[in-house]
Amino acid sequence: MARVNGLLADTTPLRTSPPFRRLWWGLGISNLGSQLTVVAVGLQVYALTGSSLAVGVLGICALVPLVVLGLYGGALVDAYDRRKVALAASTALWVVTALIALQAWLHLDSVGVLYALVAAQSAAFAINNPARSAIIPRLVEPRLLPAANALQTIAWNVALTVGPLGGAFLVALWGYQVAYTIDAVLFTAALWAVWRLPDIPPLSADDAPEPAPAARRRRVVGWRSVVDGLRYLATQPNVRTTFLVDLAAMVLASPRVLLPAAGVVFLGGGEATTGVLTAAFAVGAVLAGVFSGGLSRVRWQGRVIVWAITAYGLSIVLFGLVLVGVGPTTPTTVLVGGLVAASVALALAGASDAVSAVFRQTILQTATPDDMRGRLQGVFIVVVAGGPRLGELVLGAQATWVGEAWAAVAGGFACVVVLWLVVRAHRRFWRYDALHPEP
Repeated sequence: MARVNGLLADTTPLRTSPPFRRLWWGLGISNLGSQLTVVAVGLQVYALTGSSLAVGVLGICALVPLVVLGLYGGALVDAYDRRKVALAASTALWVVTALIALQAWLHLDSVGVLYALVAAQSAAFAINNPARSAIIPRLVEPRLLPAANALQTIAWNVALTVGPLGGAFLVALWGYQVAYTIDAVLFTAALWAVWRLPDIPPLSADDAPEPAPAARRRRVVGWRSVVDGLRYLATQPNVRTTFLVDLAAMVLASPRVLLPAAGVVFLGGGEATTGVLTAAFAVGAVLAGVFSGGLSRVRWQGRVIVWAITAYGLSIVLFGLVLVGVGPTTPTTVLVGGLVAASVALALAGASDAVSAVFRQTILQTATPDDMRGRLQGVFIVVVAGGPRLGELVLGAQATWVGEAWAAVAGGFACVVVLWLVVRAHRRFWRYDALHPEP
């Protein structure tokens, strides 16, 4: 029994830190609601326009404010009380969610209104996310950060698995209004969790572990502060490498853009198969989180990231080889064997990505001084959001040249090759020691 317990997720952060426990529950519940809206908005735009391009524009509407305000929001987080910043951004998110529900109840049927509301929602999220992430190192001990991040990964991927299915179900049965309204109700859990947090002001120069000059620049807010954060990142090879290796995976081997074709051209089943493949990736990530007990004891975290992303790239290669094996035959029925094999490959990719994410976030939180955490969390959200979008463009272009199957194979191999070239150029990352974190 002890051996089994050692494999399961370490829940010590939930037991020892009531504020973290409330935040974990609150964000987990609200993230579930947010996924209802993500699916419902896409379905509503398609219902209004009949255009997949119009649905794709939603991604651009969300990405642009996320990139711009993700960087600026990090500067706000470093300058002011993080609880107050998160509370203000969460309140804005709740108001926008309520407005999305209101437009559905009023039957405005305006794509332009939906685009504007999604952009506003993304702008608030761009400030809220760095604030929430920068709060966590102030709620739990440094040694518990891997466990805390693994728990965050579980909650997020459960929402990513259940939310889209629930959103489609609610829309089919009761309409967009109900899905959006449930999201607004569930989001109050996040508001409550942030409200109950203690004040988390910037550390004073006396409290800060870094030199006083770093503490003094904390109150500077504006784009000069954003540039200051980017310049700091340029001098910190280990933190910078966490971003580079993630970009290698997300830009070169992000499979999401290939899944619709996998469902129609290769495996059969159309949208249902695409949904199963999408869920398989998230299920793999959830399982990695559930059995993450050993992660809290990992010392050489850089090496684990490298091997996890290597496994991710090879899993995408395996997914591509499954598609090569079944061939683009446009089957009229689901090829069950191929679907199972492809799902297993994507589940392995999701699990590997989750392990990588836990330690990339942990290195960012532990090796970065407190006065820079907000800005670097802003960079983190830009990379996490922007990398897959760019990856969709890269693999989508490759698919037009060599087909979806070989695009996945080539992308997975490219991910592994570029990853090891980056690590070879940044050898300190391979030697990163959690007992002596260096940025």
